[in-house]
Amino acid sequence: MSATPHGPSGRPRDPEVDARITRAAAEVFGENGWHRFTIDTVARRAGVGKASIYLRWPNKEALLAAALAARLNGIEDIDTGSVRDDLISLARQIQRSYLGESGRAALQLRVDAQRVPEVQDHLHRLQESQVLAARAIVRRAIARRELHPQTSVTLLLDCVCGGVMNHVLATPPHLRDQVAAGADDYAAALVDFVLASTQSKP
Repeated sequence: MSATPHGPSGRPRDPEVDARITRAAAEVFGENGWHRFTIDTVARRAGVGKASIYLRWPNKEALLAAALAARLNGIEDIDTGSVRDDLISLARQIQRSYLGESGRAALQLRVDAQRVPEVQDHLHRLQESQVLAARAIVRRAIARRELHPQTSVTLLLDCVCGGVMNHVLATPPHLRDQVAAGADDYAAALVDFVLASTQSKP
């Protein structure tokens, strides 16, 4: 059995409070960016005192790093046995990353990563997980002869992943919920459009 996390005082930490704080931190960062990201603002949003935050994290850099680690998940490589279904899964995961609960934080991370060295690793991990999963999907499809051996992995993935990102970035804030509701249908339509020009003929 793993040990219960403790703060500097040795008292057991409350996972519910930790979750509330990291959720609030992700929301504040997503809404305000790094320059307006403060311990005071996060504490108010989470409904806790600043002391509760400082017992857990020494500064706002460490708090944001913890929030991003807790709230932003990487992209998983899911092998369904079908290139179409694999690519749809990939597209849907990318959409959820940027349209879900912590989507604004994920988008803001792309802007502020260069300014905040403590969070650069989180962006790199997100990007790397996407690239590795995407390459694996296309290479499996080529091995199964679902795609022509000369299919450009880079171009195909630029079309799918780039299409998803453009769709997300072009969405006005007031339409985010509407776009999120139709995300699954969009992912399928995008993948079908891309595959129509790349799939090998029987």
